[in-house]
Amino acid sequence: MLRRSKRHPPFARKPVMTAPKAAPLRNIAIIAHVDHGKTTLVDQLFRQSGTFRDNQRVEERAMDSNDLEKERGITILAKCTSVEWPGKDGTTHINIVDTPGHADFGGEVERILSMVDGVILLVDSSEGAMPQTKFVTGKALALGLRPIVVVNKIDRADGRAQEVLDEVFDLFVSLDATDEQLDFPVLYASGRNGYASEDMDAREGNLTPLFEKIVEHVPAPAADFDGPFKFLVTLLDRDNFLGRILTGKVQSGTIKVNSPIHALDRDGKIVETGRASKIMAFRGLERVPVDEARAGDIISIAGLTTATVANTIADPTVTEPLYAQPIDPPTLSMRFAVNDSPFAGREGSKVTSRMIRDRLEREAESNVAIRVTESADRDSFEVAGRGELQLGVLIETMRREGFELGISRPRVLYGVDENGKRTEPYETTVIDVDDEYAGVVVEKMAVRKGEMTDMRPSGGGKTRITFSAPSRGLIGYHGEFLSDTRGTGIMNRLFEKYGPYKGVIEGRPVGVLISNGTGEAVGYALNMLEERGVLFVKPQEKVYEGMLIGENAKPDDLEVNPMKSKQLTNFRSTGKDDAIRLTPPRVMTLEQAIAYIDDDEMVEVTPLSIRLRKALLDPNDRKKAGRKKEAA
Repeated sequence: MLRRSKRHPPFARKPVMTAPKAAPLRNIAIIAHVDHGKTTLVDQLFRQSGTFRDNQRVEERAMDSNDLEKERGITILAKCTSVEWPGKDGTTHINIVDTPGHADFGGEVERILSMVDGVILLVDSSEGAMPQTKFVTGKALALGLRPIVVVNKIDRADGRAQEVLDEVFDLFVSLDATDEQLDFPVLYASGRNGYASEDMDAREGNLTPLFEKIVEHVPAPAADFDGPFKFLVTLLDRDNFLGRILTGKVQSGTIKVNSPIHALDRDGKIVETGRASKIMAFRGLERVPVDEARAGDIISIAGLTTATVANTIADPTVTEPLYAQPIDPPTLSMRFAVNDSPFAGREGSKVTSRMIRDRLEREAESNVAIRVTESADRDSFEVAGRGELQLGVLIETMRREGFELGISRPRVLYGVDENGKRTEPYETTVIDVDDEYAGVVVEKMAVRKGEMTDMRPSGGGKTRITFSAPSRGLIGYHGEFLSDTRGTGIMNRLFEKYGPYKGVIEGRPVGVLISNGTGEAVGYALNMLEERGVLFVKPQEKVYEGMLIGENAKPDDLEVNPMKSKQLTNFRSTGKDDAIRLTPPRVMTLEQAIAYIDDDEMVEVTPLSIRLRKALLDPNDRKKAGRKKEAA
């Protein structure tokens, strides 16, 4: 018979271990301007940390999982991931947040900065510090985060690493960085080739220096392991099986699966109570279920149905909410209306106002930078956001989901100063153009009430011009800008301030050609109309009364008949009929169409088509509206 040891009884419980204070954990965010190589660098961090097998097939820019992100080559949604770095002192778990690089998606950026303890500031060795760099870096410095500066694309022929480093230092000074933040480490890297070094002239190697700098420079999360569980929601996602998935950083305590929790709003009011039915941590590109999470971890929780971004998820004993970073207000709005054209319902499956309302409410819930207001007639919705790109991405996403919409021209949201005078949003506009096009850009920006604040050569026969311009004047300018600079110019915009109202700004200088009936466009009629201007439609394309079929060469709108066919007779003409050769029509993207329309026009958006139309299709209604406007 076996004797049981008194020292180790068979059913004795293991003693509860206190979590170590210095956890091998780092939480960082990567900040960069559009196309500065941020997502490509993250790909290399995955590969060199062993997250991917050597023979594993992985798409380029793996973090850009959204279809629109892959097509446009930009990051739209903030995403969390992690790598395990087997360093000299043991393995360190590094949570990485890939942030959007465009100011229109700044709402994503502001929220995630509260989850991290350090940032990597990535700047292009040629372009240097750009507006988005300034925007997000200012937010990070204000939160006390200490950056690691990485000068990327060091192998570019037009690289100017030392000048860019000086620009970054000047940027930090202008953003009131502390002495500790100004004493930042610098690495020179090529994300595409997968190396980083403290030597500016290095052209080979790996990313070990970057991993070491992260472990050495970024502090471990300052977390309270023994306190009650507290968790601030910074990202919201949905899952068909789990429902609402709330992502954020555990500020204190620990949580286990099925633990009781409740959600508090910013005022400390209880939003709902429930249980943590699922806890997930980030492992590489995937969310993996875990049994327990502790202070400092970035996790996702499922189990609540009402809690949203900026809510505090906590143990039921907690009554004080965590501080949530305020979000800059939207500056631009568009009207999303039910599609009421004669072709409504032919191409989309979601056409009712109820479906549109539900979809917009879901978007506003997860995207705090968007605000939705229902109109009095309940057939349209005012959707306010950060910029044309952000709202354009929302519209494109909805049309791919099967929605049909009528979209109005963007308009800015005005404010009022302390003296009761109207104010409007201004944007800092940084333009890089070839020297020969600088004159036309300055001229066009002056017409749009933009004031030039800086102009300097940027090398390589290019000039960098900085303007302070009202957002209202920049609506629709990007397409014209690309035409003026033959596609070589680069324009970046960033919200600057609310300033004095600039007065009337001239709109589109030309009128449009409007169809006076419904049917199919005929080549014979379009051939006759070509001399009037530029066409938007081709033969056999369906048109309807009030639809814009072209651009008039003159300032006035003109109603035309694109369905007129040639009259046939019994007599043969003496001359042989010439074959009709039409110029290819101008096909606009969604953003171009939204920027092109005037105040009395709309864009009809369906899963298959983008059409321009008058808001009032009947010509008599348009005349009445014109007379009322003149009388007013």
